[in-house]
Amino acid sequence: MRKILIVDDDQKTRTLLKTYLEKNQYDVSLAHNGETFLAEFHRYVDELSLVILDVMLPDTDGFALCKTVRRRSNVPIIMLTASSDETDRVVGLELGADDYISKPYSPRELLARIKAIHRRTGMDNAAAPRFYRFVGYTLDAVARTVTDPDGEIVSLTGLDFQLLKYFVEHAGDILDRNVLCEETRGRDAGPLDRFLDVQISRLRLRLNDGGKQPLLIKTVRGAGYVFSADVAVSHV
Repeated sequence: MRKILIVDDDQKTRTLLKTYLEKNQYDVSLAHNGETFLAEFHRYVDELSLVILDVMLPDTDGFALCKTVRRRSNVPIIMLTASSDETDRVVGLELGADDYISKPYSPRELLARIKAIHRRTGMDNAAAPRFYRFVGYTLDAVARTVTDPDGEIVSLTGLDFQLLKYFVEHAGDILDRNVLCEETRGRDAGPLDRFLDVQISRLRLRLNDGGKQPLLIKTVRGAGYVFSADVAVSHV
């Protein structure tokens, strides 16, 4: 699965990205506004490995499209923003985007981000286990879903899913903040970066692991976090 859907209202940008990514063996579909994006998204939803959303569009915005995508799919999302304001990035990540790139950017940088997301989500490694099971929960790395002990789907953003996937892949290991930020967002945690704390708090809540003494995701003071549950892996 190497099909990417890109929405951007600038024709020159769309053409450049399509040409560049196709030279790197990706199948690319394009949309110039929200309406055409949604038509293409619903047409190819089961084939997509990545979605790239421009924040500013003539008929809607990337945030609204991000919410629509997340209601139907856990496909990874990269958002493109021309704003230097941190607010755009925070909103995009909170809505379920997996990464963001500030304009101007180079196609080479975008390709690197795409490859990094595909590595992190296991799309470039068919031999990786598909299912991770722990205390009644099941994480499906292919469908990018998590089900609870009652068989209900757990509502997670794209970043939350990726964080949990990294935790279960490294159960029992103490993971520092920079490692977790690098694996989920492709960059180290800054000195004032609180995104990871928000993510972990939200993930604990979704897994009913809140309270003063969490049992699944434990804080190791001065060292980071550890996923303490036993995890069983399988391909079926």
